[in-house]
Parts: sequence; C-alpha cells; structure tokens
Amino acid sequence: MSGLIRCGLGTQALGLFKEMLVYGLEPDEFCLTTALTACAQSGNLWEGRWIHEYVKKRKNHLGLDVFTGTALVDMYAKCGCLDLAMEVFQGMTKRNVFSWAAMIGGFAVHGHAMEAIHYFEKMQTYGVRPDGVVLLSVLTACRHAGLAEEGLFLLNNMEHQYKIMPKHEHYSCVVDLLCRVGRFDEALKLIKRMPMKPLASVWGALLNGCRIHNNVELAELAVKELLEVEDCDKDEEDAALVQLSNIYFSSQKSEDGYRIRRMIGDRGLKKAPGCSMIEVDGRTTEFVSGDVSHPLHSQIHAILRLLFPEDPDTL
Repeated sequence: MSGLIRCGLGTQALGLFKEMLVYGLEPDEFCLTTALTACAQSGNLWEGRWIHEYVKKRKNHLGLDVFTGTALVDMYAKCGCLDLAMEVFQGMTKRNVFSWAAMIGGFAVHGHAMEAIHYFEKMQTYGVRPDGVVLLSVLTACRHAGLAEEGLFLLNNMEHQYKIMPKHEHYSCVVDLLCRVGRFDEALKLIKRMPMKPLASVWGALLNGCRIHNNVELAELAVKELLEVEDCDKDEEDAALVQLSNIYFSSQKSEDGYRIRRMIGDRGLKKAPGCSMIEVDGRTTEFVSGDVSHPLHSQIHAILRLLFPEDPDTL
C-alpha cells in the first residue's frame, strides 16, 4: 500500500486495503493511516469516512491514537471538509507537531488564512515547536490572503525565532506572495539575497506572479534564469515557456507569443489535456477535456444542455 501511494496510485492502494479486510486481516495503526493517506491522495471522502466509522467501532480495542487521528485530520482537510477535520482535531487527547501541521495546512490550502494563523499561534501556547512544514503552511496562508508584511516577517525570523533555516520552498512562497501584491522589486531583491543558489521553483514563483500582472520584462528574466538552472527538470522548463507565451499573448505581443510556441513545438512538448474528478455515492469518476469515450457521454451532455441552454457551443 505504501509503495502504491508513493507512486501516486491512491485508488489502487485503497483496493488493496479492502482486499486485506476481505481476507480477514485486521489492520493496525500503520495500515489505517496508510489507507487514510490513500483517501487523501485520491480525494475519496466516502472511503475515508467509512474508515473513520471502522475506527470508531473498534475504539475500545484500538482507540484514536495520535497517528490515526492526524491521518483523519489530513484526509478530511484535503477532501475540503474542514469542519470534520476540526471535529477530529479537537477530539484528539494527544497531538504532535504533525497533527497541528495537518490542521494548519488544511486552513492554508483552502484560503482560511486567519484560522491558519490563529492555530499557528495556539500551537505555540501549547508548547509545540513548529517545524518547516508548519511554517510553510503559514506562509501559504499569508500568500492566499495577500499578507505581505506578515509573510516577510515570518521568513526573516525563521532562523532566529524557530531555529529553522528557510528552504527554497519558503522563499518561493514569499516571492509568489510579493508578486501577487505587485511588489516585484522586493521579490527580485529577496531572490538575490538568498543564501543558496535559487532553484527553478523560485524563478517559477516569480514567473507565476508576472503572469498575474502581465509583467513581461520580469517574466523574460525569470524564464532566462530558470533555463540556466543546473539540473532543471524538462517539465519545469516547458511549463515556464508555456507561461511566457501566455504572458506575451495577454500583453498583445502575439509575435513573441508565436515565437515561443514554435520553440515549444521544436522541443516536442504536447500539452496534457485538462481533467477533473468528482465523487458520487462513493465512486470517483474522472473527466478529461475533449473526451467523448465516457459510456454516459450522451446523457451527460444532455443534462449539461439543460443546465446551460444559453451556451451550447461550450459543451
């Protein structure tokens, strides 16, 4: 199960968990947390709730240990059920830094910045020292809320106050935050004063901010620097070129946009089709952009035409 999850195959890992139950094998804490991680990875809320009920029934025997509780908080948060995540979190008799990280991360990812910051402050009153993951979640919350001063203050005080050296992901988050609020000069200065050589992710964060505000000049610099990073992943390079071409087109620089598109074509890049997933009655279905092979394709489109009769060409 752990191997399948590491390969991004959460649904298959859940299938293996259910097969284990069919054979009469009783899962321990490790198996339960692994299965809940699979639910979080695949967005399978129905299966996650079933496992939660399974744990409740065995409470006298197994109990809600800190590891299972943390996995439940993480699963509910990643499935978008923050109320259930909070219910589990508040019911835990023991919590560790990972429990707090799961709850704070859930708030941050879903845009509840003030709640994330509140829980960050609360964990410290309980004597729990935040780790790098928690600090990244708080920075993410600041990014979503546009809290530039708070994000900068936290980054600049990580080493002194929490004895944690900022990593590339912390710098990337604050660079993105500064760009989102239009403070491009500060973002570039922050990159230049990094104690380590910036990775592609940092330049990618700068590029993403340029896309939001159509800052062509800085976007060109970001792509140039990103392409010069040693051991840069080809996917990162391709994604950066796609972003740059989009920025050109948004800025009415079509000639440059087509030039980058030709460059992308020469590199052999093909854009992966967009897809989305939805869970109904415990069954997860994936929809791929432009796909007509779904067995219920005709019925789905008939319903969509009823819902959006004024815009039939988009279906």
